[in-house]
Amino acid sequence: MSNQETIPNEFLEFFKAMADANRLRILGLLAQDNLTVEQLSEMLNLRPSTVSHHLSKLADVGLVSAKAYSYYNIYQLENKELEKMANKLLSTDTLPSMAADVNLDAYDQKVISNYLDQEGRLKTIPSQRKKLEAILRYISQNFTQGEKYSEQEINKILSRYHQDTASLRRELISIGLLERSNDGRQYWLVEGE
Repeated sequence: MSNQETIPNEFLEFFKAMADANRLRILGLLAQDNLTVEQLSEMLNLRPSTVSHHLSKLADVGLVSAKAYSYYNIYQLENKELEKMANKLLSTDTLPSMAADVNLDAYDQKVISNYLDQEGRLKTIPSQRKKLEAILRYISQNFTQGEKYSEQEINKILSRYHQDTASLRRELISIGLLERSNDGRQYWLVEGE
């Protein structure tokens, strides 16, 4: 599935129509008054055929409409269509749905493949924070939600990945993946992780 398939065609067409400075100027002028091609042509210093082309693109997505008046078409901005598209776009579901087919774990997977050797051990602990967090998220998958671990049990799990278990343990707590009891004897996976 291509990335474009998750983005509704109406949004692609809308933004293609809007992605031109002259079309935006036309919309700005029509927001102030209904105008003819000839008036727009003079105001924008464009040929009438160019203005007609831009108006056609805007009409295709419903942003402008024309009414015949004598020998002329008078163009007007369709505010309701603009508001409808803005409301669709700004819906809390719309923008996230456009990235539905994106692999959200791609970065973590790349970091993990770069830092783990063939046996699944860390070649080195990443110094860059984002990479370290990706490794820690991966390691945290070894812990079971609701289960309590002693420091010895934590170290045994972490030693599968690197000999510096204290640094890994400290970092897991630091970024909020693991919690430690006040007496330091028990550790557990943070709820929701």
